[in-house]
Amino acid sequence: MDQLINSWQDFSLGLFLVVAWSMAWKGLALWKAAGRKEKVWFVVLFVINTVGILEILYLLVFSNDQTMGKLKSILPGKKNSPLPPPQA
Repeated sequence: MDQLINSWQDFSLGLFLVVAWSMAWKGLALWKAAGRKEKVWFVVLFVINTVGILEILYLLVFSNDQTMGKLKSILPGKKNSPLPPPQA
């Protein structure tokens, strides 16, 4: 019985740490997405729970203006794409 109680306490502590970690990153990412008026990112970050992974990627990669400028410039249909046009 004591082993079961100790296992439950360890599980509870681990769960608390994971939830605290996830909430901290989610809060920061949602704050930044809202401030940048990025509705799609806000909804995605709010709905999908990735234990902080998507939130960290958003904060470090996708919310960077330089990175987004590069991504937008290589998307198909852009006039100023750095890629040469396809040859027929």
